This record gives sequence, C-alpha cells and structure tokens, in this order.
Amino acid sequence: MTIAREDIAAFADGQLTGEREAEVAAAIAADPDLQREVEAHRALRARLAGHFAPIAEEPAPDALAAMLAPRPAEVVDLAAAREQREMKRSLPRWSWVAGPAIAAALALALFLPRGGAPEGYADTQLAAVLDSQLVAEQAADSDTRVLLSFRDRDGDFCRAFSRDAGSGIACRDAHGWKLEARGDGARQADTDYRMASASNAEILARAQAMADGPALDAEAEARARADGWR
Repeated sequence: MTIAREDIAAFADGQLTGEREAEVAAAIAADPDLQREVEAHRALRARLAGHFAPIAEEPAPDALAAMLAPRPAEVVDLAAAREQREMKRSLPRWSWVAGPAIAAALALALFLPRGGAPEGYADTQLAAVLDSQLVAEQAADSDTRVLLSFRDRDGDFCRAFSRDAGSGIACRDAHGWKLEARGDGARQADTDYRMASASNAEILARAQAMADGPALDAEAEARARADGWR
C-alpha cells in the first residue's frame, strides 16, 4: 500500500480515522523510515507551535477582527457552495504550520531585491548569516533569524529567515543564495506595524510546499554548513 506524504502528516496530527487510520498505522509500524518521518513531523509541529503560541494569545488586530466578525445571513447558492467545497478538498494540506498564525498570515510576494548583490540574490550581510548561522545556536535577539533549513525538490539547500527588512526563503545555487520568496518585515514604519510572526507563518507554509522531506535537524544542518551547503 502506498503511503503519501499527506497521509503521514494527517496521521501525525491525529486527523485520520477509521479504516484509513488503521491502514496507515500498520504501514508505519512496519517501516522504520515512515516512523522517522512521523517523529520528524511531530517534532517540527511542536517546535512551530511553541514559536507561535504567544501570537495565539494576543488579541486579533482591529482590521482582522472586523474581517472575522459575524455578518447578516444571506441566500446561499447551493451549486456554488458545493463547487467551493470541492476546490478546498483539492488544496494541499499544510497541517504542520500553526493554525492561528496561518489565519493571520499576510500575502506572499516574489522577492526582487535591489542593491550590491546580483538581482534575485541575498545581499552580503544576509548571505553571511545564511552561510554560517545555525538554528540551534543563534541568539534570541539576532537581527536576522533562521527559521529552518530544508532541501527542495531539486536537491538544493534552502533556508527560511526572518528580519525587520523582510522575511523570506533563499536557496543555495552555484552563484549564491537565490531569494525565492518573501513576506513583509516586522516593522515597515512607526505607524504601520505588522506582526513579523504572521509573515513568518506564510513563509513557513511556502517552505513546506517547496520541501522534499522534513526540515533539517540540528545535526544535519551543521553537516550541511560544514559542506558549504552543497
């Protein structure tokens, strides 16, 4: 029986039931590789839940609260509602990112930097951080924080990061750290505050869609740095 990555994520999150849950549980019990995937998924979920827990306890911004406020009942087009349900079922499952943070996440845009680095690549300062800074060793008050590291489907190492100037994802190629995506920074102006954590959630969701397997653990990340992220 084939076990898809979505099945592993759903099982690890306790979302499977009935016969399907029993089938997946039996397959995992018989396969050490699947067991390690489940453990890695649960460990990453716990780490992200701890990262976003303070956000879930804060009151929602006024603009978001207004969007979520109940609205007067309206006539429902049953055919349109059925079509929307089918579209939702076809979307990929991103259960490993904290739910409250995704609900507040800002739209993701392509990162097109300008400056000393070649267009589309990390600047010198950011590249230095991506080259050297490990998730497990970075200071809590670092100006630029690496959220996680992973391999994409082409086998390249990629790192999700967060900083005031803008969070994002950069992947290592022959020319340097190519910037693949970004979210809004922690603070755009004194009168225009945006939660960095909301943008980070969207970045982490994008990273999960790009990744070929779970995020690197501390040992694998240190080994990748020693090899020059190649």
